[in-house]
Amino acid sequence: MESNIKDLQAISEATNAAVEVVNTIKNEIKKMIVGQDNMIDKLLLGIICNGHILLEGVPGLAKTLTVKTLASTIDAGFKRIQFTPDLLPADIIGTEIYNIKTSEFSAKKGPIFSNIILADEINRSPAKVQSALLEAMEERQVTIGDTTYKLPDIFLVLATQNPVEQEGTYPLPEAQVDRFMLKVMVQYPTKSEEKAIIKSVVNSKVEPIKPITTIETIEKLRKLSNQIHIEDRLLDYIVNIIDATRNPKLYNVDESLIEFGASPRAGIYLTKAAKANAMMQGRAFVIPEDIRAVAYEVLRHRIAITYEAQAENINTDTLITNILSNINVP
Repeated sequence: MESNIKDLQAISEATNAAVEVVNTIKNEIKKMIVGQDNMIDKLLLGIICNGHILLEGVPGLAKTLTVKTLASTIDAGFKRIQFTPDLLPADIIGTEIYNIKTSEFSAKKGPIFSNIILADEINRSPAKVQSALLEAMEERQVTIGDTTYKLPDIFLVLATQNPVEQEGTYPLPEAQVDRFMLKVMVQYPTKSEEKAIIKSVVNSKVEPIKPITTIETIEKLRKLSNQIHIEDRLLDYIVNIIDATRNPKLYNVDESLIEFGASPRAGIYLTKAAKANAMMQGRAFVIPEDIRAVAYEVLRHRIAITYEAQAENINTDTLITNILSNINVP
């Protein structure tokens, strides 16, 4: 019992240090980005959990700029890939090149061999490109010719897509969408934030962003996040939330609105995200609010709604709100 208390104290002290690192990164990002606190928090959470993130929002909301700014604060490899209909798998993962002098093929690695990948407008490329990216996201490896190459230990795909313009786009397959740990809906700025953005751009008051942390520090944060304590009753709470997406009738949720529920990845990611959220708040243990704080980002792309729900203008966020309100909080 005494050793458990000492372990909890050690984790608590490490958590306080982690909060300082996270706040330092946030402050550096805010030199460039006005508002968008939720997007910044969820991007940091994804990096700590080593989970891919899908950002969705109309053009001009600083999705791409925020990802680039975040990557600039970390001393790590960063590549941006602009997805277009004519993009080929080789443009992402690389290809084999024939050397006339040696009469041998050698691998020329593509931009995917980096720590942070910005997949801009990811839904603009066809199935072959998405399948190549899918292997990288899930297996953290790519195959060039007959050889398989491992990707870096810290490997994140931060993708953006525009929900408004559908012409010339390819809807992401469900299998790929499920690989994203979080789906973040990027909102318009408030009036005060809009005014600050205009002043910043018009007056050209943009401070240069510098690397303030390293891959090694991110790895330490990841390990610390895994050590955050979560009680069994909170795991039961998570299981109930996931089960409610599959068996809505048992939780007084209209089953005619849900076509299919969340996959097993949802429970895993909800637990990991809740632990990371607790750490970012300076706690060595998870509370129900941590679970609810990340539930929408973890679940919204893992629940398919029916045509009936669409006809009634009910989206996945509305369903998640309904589910959370119908489950007893421990």
